[in-house]
Amino acid sequence: MSEPPVQVSLQASPQDAGSWVDLARRCEDSGFRALLVSDHPGTGPSPFIALAAAATATTTLRLGTYVLNAGVRDALLIAADTATLDVVSGGRAEVGLGAGHTPAEWKMTGRTRPDASGRVQHLIEVAGAVRTLLEGRNVPAADIGAGRDVVLTAPRPVQPRVPLLIGGNHSELLAWVGAHADAVGLSGLGRTPADGHSHTVDWSPARIGATVAAVHSGSTAAGRDLPPLEALVQVVTTTEDRRSTAAGLAQETGSRVEDLLTAPYLWIGTVEEIVEQVHTARQRWGINRRVVRAGAFDTAREVIARLARNP
Repeated sequence: MSEPPVQVSLQASPQDAGSWVDLARRCEDSGFRALLVSDHPGTGPSPFIALAAAATATTTLRLGTYVLNAGVRDALLIAADTATLDVVSGGRAEVGLGAGHTPAEWKMTGRTRPDASGRVQHLIEVAGAVRTLLEGRNVPAADIGAGRDVVLTAPRPVQPRVPLLIGGNHSELLAWVGAHADAVGLSGLGRTPADGHSHTVDWSPARIGATVAAVHSGSTAAGRDLPPLEALVQVVTTTEDRRSTAAGLAQETGSRVEDLLTAPYLWIGTVEEIVEQVHTARQRWGINRRVVRAGAFDTAREVIARLARNP
């Protein structure tokens, strides 16, 4: 069986109307799989409004959240916004959910931020409810602490199944994701310090392998194929001397140089070397999707073009 092609998506935020729709068009023309918008209430844009604007300028580009803070958003409203985006985009919506790590977002919305395990359990609850609502079924009030049973009568999405991505690497989450999600968002980020923004990292092959194995165990137990694995590329650096660049980053992060040169969360080197690195990660771990941020657009466009010639 041939391996699935490597696909690249762009995570970005609108700065003004003209440049945003232009970026969406360029993504579509350049072969990006999707345009994605993050969710940071108070410091970032409303994802669904941004994605709806991008929908008006494109016809085939997928449009998704990457990822919504499920801790501060209501399941019914997430499902309604997702269904609306699916309608106005002609069936191109995707919804990505995460547990929500930034303390300020919880406090500004009047919520108490649980510990990691509590956030994961809440994410699973919300994700299950969103899936159920998008499929047109009722969610019992007791399942999500609602005042009555919850149903999304309208709008109904265009797609029979709107893809649901779950981002995270908590041990309690990975097996559930393997059993239920349509895609898995991997960031390589670990514990969140008190500032709520920075993270520890573990980009070692052992950690990556353990993460993928945990997802695989969930999918196997559920009798389904492993969902697509999508890695967020944290660093993109084009250089003729990838080892020196990796050495500096290794010192900053406490990592091994060799680990950084193979990790799916980094693109370091010439475009040819980056493509080789992408292929290696697909063969080793089955990671066949990447998400890059807007500043890496030009490099990603070159990588996509090379991948089209050498899939």
